[in-house]
Amino acid sequence: MTTPEPVPDLLGDGLRLLLVGINPSILSGLTGYHFAHPGNRFYPALVAAGIITATDPAVATEQLRTAGVGISNLAVRPTAKASELSVDELREAPARLEGLVRRLTPRVVAVAGVSAYRVAFSDRTARRGRQPVDLGGAELWVVPNPSGPNAHETVASLAAAYAEVADRAGIHRSLPAN
Repeated sequence: MTTPEPVPDLLGDGLRLLLVGINPSILSGLTGYHFAHPGNRFYPALVAAGIITATDPAVATEQLRTAGVGISNLAVRPTAKASELSVDELREAPARLEGLVRRLTPRVVAVAGVSAYRVAFSDRTARRGRQPVDLGGAELWVVPNPSGPNAHETVASLAAAYAEVADRAGIHRSLPAN
């Protein structure tokens, strides 16, 4: 059986928005694409937000790079469930991300998942939306996690949150989020 590998960050020139997932899934680790599971609502939400037009990860990642949108993760180890990560793995994220942000200077960093954000950033009271602190000079936001276990979120509600951070980052959107 093939062992899943960490998925390299999706980064390009002109990065304005860095979307940060919790960690890669096993399928992402096998394919090399972020949010690769077909049931994940990440790409459909980005399409609904007017940020990209494709849901296929291979096409969508190129569209994201061209649009000035990047992807990273709090933890790099692929797992079947985010609950398999240790607190230490999550707490290593802010320093690593801050270095990345200082180097690439996006306007906005958006972490997908308030529970993981609370652990990683040691902020038990964090809520969705703009955080009261910046990260490496970028606005820091928490947006909803698009994974299946976060079932109360819909593609439309995810699209609205992703459109908001895209607008804050100055990302051109072709369609309004409804």
